[in-house]
Amino acid sequence: MSGPNGDPDLSMDDGIIDDEDEFSVEEYAAINSMLDQINSCLDDLEERNDSLNGKLQELLAANRQVRHEMRAQQSAPTASAEDKPMQDESSPAEAEKDGESE
Repeated sequence: MSGPNGDPDLSMDDGIIDDEDEFSVEEYAAINSMLDQINSCLDDLEERNDSLNGKLQELLAANRQVRHEMRAQQSAPTASAEDKPMQDESSPAEAEKDGESE
C-alpha cells in the first residue's frame, strides 16, 4: 500500500505519520512568542529598508543635480569663449568708424 503522498511502502499504520500531534499550551505560547519576535525583526528590517531607500533616492537626486550643474558649467565657458571674440573683435567697417570719430 502506498503512503498518503503516493510514497511506496508507507502506510498510516507504520506510526511515522501521526496526525494527532498534541502541543501543550506552553508550546503554543513559545511558538507564538517566537513568531512575534520574528515579526518584530521583519518590521525593523522593513523600516530600515524604507529609510535606506529614501536616503538613496535623495542621494540620486542630488547626484543628478550636481551632474546637471557640472554640464552647465562645462558648456558655459565654451559658449562664452566663442561669444567673447565676436564682442572684442571689431569689423573693419567699425574700426574705420572709430578712427573717423577721433
